[in-house]
Amino acid sequence: MSATLPAVLDVWRMVAAKRYFEGSFPLAAFTRLKSSLTDTEGEVRFSLEFGRDSMNQPFVEVRAETELPLQCQRTLERFLQPVKVVQQLGLISSEAQEDALPEGMEPLLVADNAELRPIDLVEDELILALPVVPINPESSLPDAVWPADEDDKPNPFSALAALKDHKK
Repeated sequence: MSATLPAVLDVWRMVAAKRYFEGSFPLAAFTRLKSSLTDTEGEVRFSLEFGRDSMNQPFVEVRAETELPLQCQRTLERFLQPVKVVQQLGLISSEAQEDALPEGMEPLLVADNAELRPIDLVEDELILALPVVPINPESSLPDAVWPADEDDKPNPFSALAALKDHKK
């Protein structure tokens, strides 16, 4: 974690000061993300930039980069999924402000006390970046093994065919 990054930030003060933070968190620090990972080896490099855009909209830009250890659902083996997140979040104090956000900017509803935990913000973006079904792109489908043709097995409908022919 960055030495200058407090555990809790006052969002509006960070926007007014146009603060920028960067650092890293160990994967083990992300309590909600852990259940989707095979293990917690590694770290996440991140940056948070607070400011206002050209329309005076307060925002925080979240950047995160890591390799997440996931279980391939094709081979059931561990693999590292590279993840690179760049997301600009429009800071709003009520849901009514959401419609006024510029296109491409996702809303982030700020609590009444204006507090924000940076680790939660980074964790949210990593959770959203998780694939629905993790598959190692370097894996391949197993060779399909089809059963041999079973032509010597009697057809269960042959008796019906014999009855049909007999009635004619």
